[in-house]
Amino acid sequence: MRALAKLLLLTAALMLPVAFGQAKKDAPKAAEKKIAEKKAAPEAKAAEKKATEKKAELIDINSAPVDVLKTIPGVGDAYSAAIVKGRPYKRKDELPQKKIIPQATYDKIKDLIIAKQK
Repeated sequence: MRALAKLLLLTAALMLPVAFGQAKKDAPKAAEKKIAEKKAAPEAKAAEKKATEKKAELIDINSAPVDVLKTIPGVGDAYSAAIVKGRPYKRKDELPQKKIIPQATYDKIKDLIIAKQK
């Protein structure tokens, strides 16, 4: 019986350093993972905020005044006046379909505009 108890104690004594050694090896990895998550969280929030702002900044081609339309890259006096004259639009892709602006210009600005319906 005493031999069995000694054997159990000896086994436990041999296992302790292994267990602690394993914890020491995993600790830096866990700490690095937490640091990476903390760094990634603000970046993810910033990307989400930027996407939300981008949606909020879309210019409605059905209601924007000429001055606002002129702020779109590639849209000057002539195109902005033509956009206003061709209103209302069901979809923004009607701009090149109705020959209001060239397809190349539309391809550049399509992510900046929207055609909201009343």
